Amino acid sequence: MAIVAPHVRKPLSADALFHLVHSGFASLPDYRMGDVEIALTDALLSACAMFALKAPSLLACDKERAEGNLPTLYGIARVPCDTHMREILAPISPQVLRPVFKSLLRQLQRGKALAAMTFLEGHSLLALDGTEYFSSKTLHWAAC
Repeated sequence: MAIVAPHVRKPLSADALFHLVHSGFASLPDYRMGDVEIALTDALLSACAMFALKAPSLLACDKERAEGNLPTLYGIARVPCDTHMREILAPISPQVLRPVFKSLLRQLQRGKALAAMTFLEGHSLLALDGTEYFSSKTLHWAAC
């Protein structure tokens, strides 16, 4: 007896969704002046990968970087180390990223991928916030 994989709509495939996020990040202006070592797109995708892979720490995510899995899975040209990622991303306002995630959400809604998560007068419950996942009670920084 053959196993039949469920039909997956192409716009909702992982590759299509990663491409949507990648192109959205690539359209954002890089605030840094001059020649940069690592593209803003790569830093943003690396941060997304860190949360998507549920790395227990930035160090564990850095291990993925060293093993070369992040470029393969996420199409990242150069993966920053954790310190460099923080330096690049700290000045970016979440409002700048909003259009990218809105386009991703629109794609998921259009493809009915979120229908099973709809409740209470058509609202959806999504746990997308990672602000408490990596936190410290002892280290503080004005930009955080």
